[in-house]
Amino acid sequence: IWGFTYNYVGICIGSLLAFAVAKNCGRPLLYLLFSEKTIEKYDAWTEKRDRFAKLFFWSIFLPIAPDDFLCYLAGTTTMTWKRYTAIILLGKPFNIALYSMGLVALWKVLFPGF
Repeated sequence: IWGFTYNYVGICIGSLLAFAVAKNCGRPLLYLLFSEKTIEKYDAWTEKRDRFAKLFFWSIFLPIAPDDFLCYLAGTTTMTWKRYTAIILLGKPFNIALYSMGLVALWKVLFPGF
């Protein structure tokens, strides 16, 4: 329980910081931190505000996308702090739990009886 709690708090703080940095620095920061290929892949998500929020939520909720990049990308959109914080705080617990269960299952397959 404590490991999950520390992980959750740390990831949420990091996600909020990434959003804040991107809000202050803007899109040029993305090109300094990430490949152009990654930016182009997800840039279309930002064309419609409501669409981005929905895709961002599902990407945070499920461990399937580059969360760090998407947190920075969200900071370059019109997404509000309130909406962003709600998505992070509500989506991250499930994401962390799924990721952790997947790692435990992989560990059991790789090291049975350990």
